[in-house]
Amino acid sequence: MNKKIGFIGAGKMAQAMIEGILKNNQISRENIMVSAATDKTIDKIKTNYQLAATKDNQEVARFSNILFLAVKPDLHSKLIAEIKNDIKHEVIIITIAAGITLDDIERNFGYKIKSVRTMPNTPSLVGEGMSAICPNDSMTEDEIKEIENLFHTFGKTERMDEKLMDAIPAISGSSPAYVYMFIEALADGGVIQGIPRDKAYRLAAQAVLGAAKMVLETGIHPGQLKDNVCTPGGATIEAVAALEKMQFRGSILSAMESCTEKVKSLK
Repeated sequence: MNKKIGFIGAGKMAQAMIEGILKNNQISRENIMVSAATDKTIDKIKTNYQLAATKDNQEVARFSNILFLAVKPDLHSKLIAEIKNDIKHEVIIITIAAGITLDDIERNFGYKIKSVRTMPNTPSLVGEGMSAICPNDSMTEDEIKEIENLFHTFGKTERMDEKLMDAIPAISGSSPAYVYMFIEALADGGVIQGIPRDKAYRLAAQAVLGAAKMVLETGIHPGQLKDNVCTPGGATIEAVAALEKMQFRGSILSAMESCTEKVKSLK
């Protein structure tokens, strides 16, 4: 891809995407520019990623063919007001913040603009991101595919109707946090039994990775895969029964509902 890519904002999510893009080696560093609010973050971007970095959001806007608005939801209106007279005519605006709609973007710019509402996640850092993508009606199919190909440099994508986008953080945007808690709990359980901490983390993390690949690559229903591990009268079904008694699934559903309610409140 020869398009120039800009990131306004360089928090954890933006850095995960940037690092994933660079690891893929399909986009040159000269075609990426980043702006950030602090000298500390700018120094980090320059040192860790060897990218052009600045405090000047307008400079990044003028540079970019594809422009990521990687700031918090409540900063979008102010940011767009700052850059809307500096963007290129055919720029594609990409948002990654929860709760920001395609209408919000167009209303803030005050004119028709090509934009894509997305929800990536932090595993983009290791090339295993999962991003929901929702383009507006100004985007051509070729342009949508171009954006998907960009996101494919750090993971996978799913196109979603906008009416479903508020539900995405709970299932893929925020869910890595739930999984990290699960891995940590598994490791703690191993440590209780005498397994060294470093080995416990590796055992737990690889088990989660392997289980996820089984779902993705076999196409077998997760319930069936679970049943395949549960020998009648065995240790696994005892563990599953204990989880059910503690409302394991219900706790996950409650967490997801809380996440979605928060996303909707950000509007």
